[in-house]
Amino acid sequence: MSVRAKKHLGQHFLIDESIAKNIADALIGTNYKNVLEIGPGMGVLTKYLLQKEPKVTVMELDRESVAYLHDTFPLEHIKLDTSKENFEIIEGDFLKKDLPTVFNKEQVAIIGNFPYNISTQIVFKAIEYRDFVPEFSGMFQKEVAKRIAEKEGSKVYGILSVLTQAFFDVEYLFTVPPTVFNPPPKVDSGVIRLTRKENYTLPVDEKLFFRVVKTAFNQRRKMLRSSLKSFNLSDSLKEDPIFVRRPEQLSVNEFITLTQKIATDAI
Repeated sequence: MSVRAKKHLGQHFLIDESIAKNIADALIGTNYKNVLEIGPGMGVLTKYLLQKEPKVTVMELDRESVAYLHDTFPLEHIKLDTSKENFEIIEGDFLKKDLPTVFNKEQVAIIGNFPYNISTQIVFKAIEYRDFVPEFSGMFQKEVAKRIAEKEGSKVYGILSVLTQAFFDVEYLFTVPPTVFNPPPKVDSGVIRLTRKENYTLPVDEKLFFRVVKTAFNQRRKMLRSSLKSFNLSDSLKEDPIFVRRPEQLSVNEFITLTQKIATDAI
């Protein structure tokens, strides 16, 4: 039995065993009991995850892939203590799942060869549930992986960069060529690792922080005094030197400082 890659699901099945093992080894933490693989497809990454200590849960939307996984990874063939329920296959859409409910509010590391068409949404979902996600590793379109990992001063540094790096330390691990997939995508892929910061609670209203970052980058070529007009900044605040800079020039910490200034100005 095999699975036909479906374009509308953004499926490109990894066929290189060494790369699959390297992705599995990207998980380095020990402070969780669960690993969630998103979009396992034909399970090339799954079998290496099953060699690790935490319980492995795979979440797959494609029914054909789910059937393949049940056929390929029946519990009686997995060399694990099944009394500990170390493996589970969930059919469903990760973007529609409530992680705290699925994992009983336990910590869960996320990993996968993520479908390109929803990879950014997956990242934002992980950020939303950051209280429960100590690690997040996997493969993205290289352009997206670089954008997540990029620092200020770069043209690809943006909303995704700032919001991810506010809560996670990001490492770009390695690049993967199209030739190791079936079917091969038209672009390179990149593997990154996100490790939740020890102190990931921001010293500012987080909803306001998100709004400031998104509003600033929606007009990224303008200076902040122009792009943040909707905040009705006072004339005195607009004289602050930070407002003559462009959003791509600000570090994550400077965006936090900017948000604090705006919050104080509104009082």
